[in-house]
Amino acid sequence: MGQEHSSTDKEVTLQQMQELYRKFASECPSGKLHLHEFKRIFGVNSNSTAEESAYTENVFQSFDTNKDGNIDFMEYVAGLHLVLRGKLEDKLRWSFKVYDRDGNGCLDRQEVRHLVKIINKIKRHNDPDQGNIEDICDRIFDLVDKNNDNQISLEEFIEGAEKDPWVMEQLKLDIGPCDWFLEQQEKKN
Repeated sequence: MGQEHSSTDKEVTLQQMQELYRKFASECPSGKLHLHEFKRIFGVNSNSTAEESAYTENVFQSFDTNKDGNIDFMEYVAGLHLVLRGKLEDKLRWSFKVYDRDGNGCLDRQEVRHLVKIINKIKRHNDPDQGNIEDICDRIFDLVDKNNDNQISLEEFIEGAEKDPWVMEQLKLDIGPCDWFLEQQEKKN
């Protein structure tokens, strides 16, 4: 769930977004969405891979803007709108926030390696030749870490992703967010 609408990415309609809002209301009468409910809404269950589960947990944490361990309706609406219909720079900011697990405003190699590993394993379902995680991480830092301090700032992250298509592909958290969302909806019907 991330940056850009590709030419193959389908559009999520407002009606489909409204269905997600209705699911929130029916699944969470308390007005608070917990991680297990979030996973259920998006089709992550015991048959899902560990990578899909970890990815969903990272997305959940990024939606939980006040860090209280659950998502209220406004956090849910804002997060879905951003991920499924937002502008590129806003999606890059969101992706950076997902990567920045310790919240210090910079990405270190461990943070980048962690999510590249998750994304890489998920993408391998479609393309088994995704490359070595360490090589990908090293190349990202070579291309993006302009001041060579072994940390990537938000500005470096956005600039690197916007300027280099390979970096953008490696940093994409979406793996086709609209396609993924529509696929999940088709499984349920």
